Amino acid sequence: MREETGLYVKINKLLYVNDYFRDDIYVLHIMFLVDEVSGSLGKTTDIDTEEIRDVRMILIDDLEKLGFDSKFVNLIKNNFPDSGSYKGLKSNIGL
Repeated sequence: MREETGLYVKINKLLYVNDYFRDDIYVLHIMFLVDEVSGSLGKTTDIDTEEIRDVRMILIDDLEKLGFDSKFVNLIKNNFPDSGSYKGLKSNIGL
């Protein structure tokens, strides 16, 4: 998280492990619930020239308007049932 966002975080718990396949690309997708410890959102190194912009809190009820699947919204609203488990393809949890 530090490298990508500038934030230091503490892992609260493992939420889900998923797979993503496209053509000959395979990605293992691991989702954690984290707590922010310190740092500030923004450019993290001299090599990374892109500033992080337009980051804001979104209400859970507004996620579908931003393109999130209702399955994922329901997981959030239900406090991530079955957290810590393998869920197969990311689409199985609405991502």
